[in-house]
Amino acid sequence: MSSWFKRKDKGIQTATEDKRDVPKGLWYKTPSGKIVDTDELKHNFYVSPEDGYHVRIGSAEYFEILFDDNKFKEFDKNMVSKDPLKFSDSKKYTDRLKQAYEKTKLKDAVRTAVGKSYGKDLVIAAMDFSFIGGSMGSVVGEKISRAIDYSIKHKIPFLMISKSGGARMMEAAISLMQLVKTSAKLAQLSEAGIPYISLCTDPTTGGTTASYAMLGDINIAEPNALVAFAGPRVVKDTTGKELPPGFQRSEFVLEHGFLDKIVERKNLKKEVNLYIDLIQNLPIRK
Repeated sequence: MSSWFKRKDKGIQTATEDKRDVPKGLWYKTPSGKIVDTDELKHNFYVSPEDGYHVRIGSAEYFEILFDDNKFKEFDKNMVSKDPLKFSDSKKYTDRLKQAYEKTKLKDAVRTAVGKSYGKDLVIAAMDFSFIGGSMGSVVGEKISRAIDYSIKHKIPFLMISKSGGARMMEAAISLMQLVKTSAKLAQLSEAGIPYISLCTDPTTGGTTASYAMLGDINIAEPNALVAFAGPRVVKDTTGKELPPGFQRSEFVLEHGFLDKIVERKNLKKEVNLYIDLIQNLPIRK
């Protein structure tokens, strides 16, 4: 055997305190295999500079991107779901909720707030996929409805950021009622002549797509986001057909007329406020 492969000294010589551990989360690997430093990722709006991949983020990050100096007033922050149906599958719904509270430090799958964006008031409802898959239950519907009420009362534009797997099955029909409630509220917002911008992020599916996500005065999406009612796997199994490349990704959905524009996250604040100024026929803010 070559001497290259012979250990010169027996045992490990490095003292424990001198060992170099790589802190968890220092690097992020995109689906295409690109490795990005997490600090660099944050400075780049959580988008990989290597391949433009938009990492899934939640309400905290969107508020930071869109609100001036990350200052905002949050609505209904302590509203939580009940379990009127006493639902249980492999776990009790109450246990799933408790687990989600502990894991995410969130109260439900949407946060709503008002703050300044480019110096002008904006109401934002932003969903969190980390809370039970961003599923739409009674709290999600109620918080969005109340945020729309605030927009109507104070004549403030409304931005909805969707990121959801669809209806919350543990709330059954109560969950489905949220489609009607939020749609009705958005109709009132429209009657009041107040702008509504819908942003679809990865993924926007199911009941969310069937209700508020597709009702914007302008419907925009992030690049390569899954925007669908039923996901590709379900569509393929149901139709028994091969699906075209990029099926139900935002570029495909834009091409087929369901979206108005795809907006990169670095341009999001500028584009949202540009649309608001144009819709309201106001001077464009820089």
